[in-house]
This record gives sequence, structure tokens and C-alpha cells, in this order.
Amino acid sequence: MMIQQRITEKLTSRFSPVHLEVTNESHMHSVPPNSETHFKVLLVADCFEDKRLVQRHQQVYGALAEELAGGVHALALHTYTPSEWAARGKAPDSPQCLGGSRVDKA
Repeated sequence: MMIQQRITEKLTSRFSPVHLEVTNESHMHSVPPNSETHFKVLLVADCFEDKRLVQRHQQVYGALAEELAGGVHALALHTYTPSEWAARGKAPDSPQCLGGSRVDKA
């Protein structure tokens, strides 16, 4: 099973999200083609009510501990309550990576 699919399944099971997007952003980084190392997660769930941002992120990290220990290098988290999501409507765009090896001087 692909890592992106595992992340989606685990987050769906754990959080019963109102809205979920898991985007593989590895292509934006200095990694081999078809890598699954960098992900953006947009997660909207009722369980985030009355939770601070750090608590929300800790919950997600806990759910994805296996993936984070085994190959996922970066996880951009955007966690919202349904009312926050209704007011916002979209997650911020991810910046382009400078790709350390692309900017290192030889």
C-alpha cells in the first residue's frame, strides 16, 4: 500500500473528518521521482473543537507515528474545526522548496 493511501486511511479512521486532503508534495523537493516523503495534510474534524493548534498536531503525529518513523520526511499540517474551515475555505499554498542539493555550491 502506498504511503499516501495509508495516511488517508489512518486519518479517516482516527478523526472521522468532515474534510480531508492528503497531498504528496515530494515532487516539489529534491528527492527521486515517485517519492513519498513530503506530504501536506488538510484535516477538518469536530474533535478539534477546544483544542489548541499544538494539541491538534500532536494528535495527528500520534496517528501517523509509524509513517513518520519510516520514511515520511515532512508533514505540513493544516488542522481546522468545521467552523474555522467554513470561514477559511482553503489551506495555504505550500512554498517551493529550495532543495538543499540544488542550492549548495559545489
